[in-house]
Amino acid sequence: MDDYNSMLEQLKQGEIPSITVQKEDFLEFRNILVKREDFKHFRGAAYHHGVTIYTYTEEPSK
Repeated sequence: MDDYNSMLEQLKQGEIPSITVQKEDFLEFRNILVKREDFKHFRGAAYHHGVTIYTYTEEPSK
């Protein structure tokens, strides 16, 4: 299992540009993401075959 919380923190700190989440890992990743206080700063873009790429934004989504 990947340490998603650590990866999210690295993304927030600018240490990595994005996180790619495969379809089979999406629900596990999302459960960790929505528990974070800053989860609205993470933007996911969905692609073919269930791949989602997350980036961090300074402004939270509404």
